[in-house]
This record gives sequence, structure tokens and C-alpha cells, in this order.
Amino acid sequence: QIINNKAMNRTNKFLTLILALVASVAITSCVQDDDYTVPTSLGNEENEALTKMLANSTEVDLAYVKELYVENGSSTVPFYVENDVYVKGYVSSSDKSGNFFKEFYLQDSPSDPTGALKIILEQVDTYNQYNQGREVYINLKGLYIGEERVGNGITTIGGGTEFDQYGGTVTRLNTNQIRTNLLRSDVTELITPLVVTFSELTDDHVGVFVQVNGVEFADNLAGERYFDALQVYDTQRTMQVCNGFGYSVLQLETSSFASFKEHLLPTGNGSIKAVVNKTYDGSTRILALNDVADVDMEGARCSLAETIIQESFDDAENNTNLDNPGWLNIAEEGSRVWREKVYNGNGYAEFGAFGASDASNIGWLISPGIDLDAYEGEILSFQTAHAYPVDNHDALEVYISTDFDGTAAGAANATWEVLDFTKSYELDSDTWNTFVDSGQIDLSAYTGTAYIAFVYTGGGTTGDTTTIRMDNFAIYGQ
Repeated sequence: QIINNKAMNRTNKFLTLILALVASVAITSCVQDDDYTVPTSLGNEENEALTKMLANSTEVDLAYVKELYVENGSSTVPFYVENDVYVKGYVSSSDKSGNFFKEFYLQDSPSDPTGALKIILEQVDTYNQYNQGREVYINLKGLYIGEERVGNGITTIGGGTEFDQYGGTVTRLNTNQIRTNLLRSDVTELITPLVVTFSELTDDHVGVFVQVNGVEFADNLAGERYFDALQVYDTQRTMQVCNGFGYSVLQLETSSFASFKEHLLPTGNGSIKAVVNKTYDGSTRILALNDVADVDMEGARCSLAETIIQESFDDAENNTNLDNPGWLNIAEEGSRVWREKVYNGNGYAEFGAFGASDASNIGWLISPGIDLDAYEGEILSFQTAHAYPVDNHDALEVYISTDFDGTAAGAANATWEVLDFTKSYELDSDTWNTFVDSGQIDLSAYTGTAYIAFVYTGGGTTGDTTTIRMDNFAIYGQ
């Protein structure tokens, strides 16, 4: 009997071991299959915690959370949340490829987001729980809002604080805080990338999943890989977008731990979907990939536009009537016309009604004709500056005509369409004599021979005496 009991004990222990191994394999298989379902007990606990929080706490939006973090002079102090408040968001980043580490971003909406928060936590492979698109609620009570590194400008949720001579920073959420404060719902939304250009990106986009079109890696990167083997932590690769006559650029940063780091950079043009991030010190915005599958650059590389016409007024003779070849200078009302000016060696065109005896001054400066049928994607650009106050009147308008006959007499009979541009006096009427870029003005919808007219309106006896200056006129096309 004793022998039989011992045998049965050994058998029971063996069966217990087998069952444990089977359970272990089942759980492992669940993770490997990217099944984000958690064990029933943990799921129930999490659901109960979420239900309780929603019933007893107040929801705040992401912008409010950012405002809670204040900076005191050159020193930063993380904000400790004492009240029962929570914020909701959708996971925009993924550490599945190893390009993010012990962190993820939450943006405030799965589509058309306005901003994001960074969460740092003592957990790797967060994508198994906080997969991209997962709706996550953060119980902010007992947590800190601040920066992970002083001055990096990224609002971050942490579980504790550290202080040094530079100020205070937040530290990662510990295991208990992850369990009690990061609460998921069963909702996973499709994150629609926010389509942006490099120039449109601001710090408000940090943490947001975006898409940039018409992008390619810089010409000198052919044959290079995402990560430079000579680097230790991160590698930055220059991306560029053809921007008329030049490139707009931004860096793509790849971690030494990224699973795709040895992939060759594509040599074509196309699109990239990535998370807006910052360099380690927070000085520069960059993009960071969730996965190399979000890069689609198989198209033909873009080409820069060529100069169709350019006038920088470098040959200006100071205080003379403007008479550059091919340009028409017409006084519609009053006796004044556009003048050539030189200041500190820089020539430009100028019109002003200051000191004029005319009740009304209207002056036209019309460019030479441009054959738009010989090019595609034409872009107009120039610079303007102003002096003397602008009081509720538009001193300068810019027009285009494709039926103008090129004569002074024909200007009044032509059809002129207004072109929108950035006006110096609308940006800051207190800043005089500062040239401002017009922005890129798209002319691609026009055909035939086009003329560009700069029309000044003012009056010496009415007080509308603003002086307008124009320089660096150019049209580019392909």
C-alpha cells in the first residue's frame, strides 16, 4: 500500500508538471500569434478597474493635461496629480520592431488628431498589451506630468520624479502603476495617419502618427542602410521632398535595436508613415518608424524645378523710376510710379505715397510675359516689405492675367485674377523694412502667356501712405 501511495504521488506530480507545461505553451502561443487577449482573471480585474474609474473620475482632454505641467524659470517641476481625473487616447506607436523602448505615445483621436502624450513605463514589448490603435485610459491620480529629460519639450506621463541641478524629470511607471493606472478598453481603432508636409510639423505633432507624401531619401544615401554600423545608439537619415526650386528635409531616426536596421534604404520616391518624435536632447523634430512596412518609396524620384524668369533688381539705380527691360511701370492714378531703390547694396522695387500731394495713388508694375505652356507645375515666389503704418487698407495686391496684350493701354481691358500671398504688414504691422517670403504661389492651373502685376494703392492726402518694397521675383517650373 505504501508503495502504491508513493507511485500515485509521483504520478500526480508528473501530471501537474505536464499541465503546467501545457498552460505555458498555450500562453506563449497566444502572444506569438499576436492575440492581445489577456488571461480572464487579469481581464476581469482590468475591466472592473476601468468601470470603477469611469464612474468615479472626471475625464480631461489631452490639452488640459499638457497645461498642468508648468515650467518655473529655467527649472522644471513635474506636476503631481491629486484629483480623480483621467485622460483617454489611442496608441500611435509600437515597439514591436524595437524602434521604441519602454515607452508609447497616445494621440487624442484615431483620425485627425490634435496632439499626443508620451507614457514611459518599466515594461518591454508593450505592443502585446498596448497595440497600435488600442483605446487606453490613464488614471492620472497619483502620477506625474512632466518631461523625461529637462527641456526636451515632450509632455510625458510618469510614475515618479528625479531632480538634479537642471530640474525635475518624471520616471517610468512601475509594475503596480501600470496595472492600476493604464487601463485598456476592448476597442482597437484603425489609426489613420495625419497627412502633413515637413514644413507643417510643429511640436504639437510630437507623438502623432503621420504620413508624408512625395518623399525620398537624400541622393547621397543610395546603398546605405537604415542604421549606420559605426553608430552606437541611433542613426539619422535625411529625407527630402522636392519643393519647387529646392528641397524641404527632415531626419528619420532609427534605433540600433530596430529589427529592420540592416534593411537597405529605398532609392525611389513615395510615402512614409511614422511617428513624430524628437532627438534625445529634444532639440530637433524627427520621424521614427513603427515598422519598415510603413515605407513605400517605389516611384520615380522627383526633380527640382528650373528657373523660368527671375528678377532680383540687382542693377537698380537708387531713386530712379523703375525701367527694367520687359517690365511695365504704369501710374493709373496720381503722378507716382514704382521706383528703383538700393539699401546696403541690395536693389529692390518700391512704391510709397508718403509725402504725395495726390488724393489717390495707384501704381502698376507688370512683369514680362511668361509662356506657361512650355512648363508644368509653375510656382511664383517673391518677397515684400513695408514701412509706415497700414491702417485698415490693403496697400498691395498681386494679380495674374493670361489675356493681357503686354501694352500699357491694354492693362485696363485685361482680365486680372487676384493671387493670394503672405503680406508683410499682415504678419506684424510694427515690423518695418523686413522682407517676408510670399510663399509658393501655384500657377499650374493657368495656360498661355501670363503676366504678373503688382498693384499699389494709397494716397498722400488720405493718410494711406504705406511704402511697399518688392524683391526676388521668380517663377519656376518643370
